[in-house]
Amino acid sequence: MRDLYRADPVVAAWWAASVECGSAVARLDRDGHLSAADATAAFRRLDRLARRWHEIQPGDALRETARRFLRTHPLRAGDSLQLAAAFLLSEQRPSTLSFICLDDRLARAAEREGFEVVP
Repeated sequence: MRDLYRADPVVAAWWAASVECGSAVARLDRDGHLSAADATAAFRRLDRLARRWHEIQPGDALRETARRFLRTHPLRAGDSLQLAAAFLLSEQRPSTLSFICLDDRLARAAEREGFEVVP
């Protein structure tokens, strides 16, 4: 992920991405997989990244697109919202954007919608 970011630091994320990422860090901290210092450092890095990315805000088009994706792909609500945000950012031309994702189910849905999924 670092190499991808260094190669192209322009990042777009849906409006709740920092909450989702924070949830993952907090879970690792609670489960004892991160020290308190490492969790604090991770939250600081997340805050720095979030200040730089372009955030796709919620709205009617995002909700409608996410609901449509729920009917056409086996996605959870959050994943559907992420895919919808990318779809709207691409101006409904997904082949114009790369979609970076580590979740297999979301990656498959993004590929089916026409995104180039990385990695």
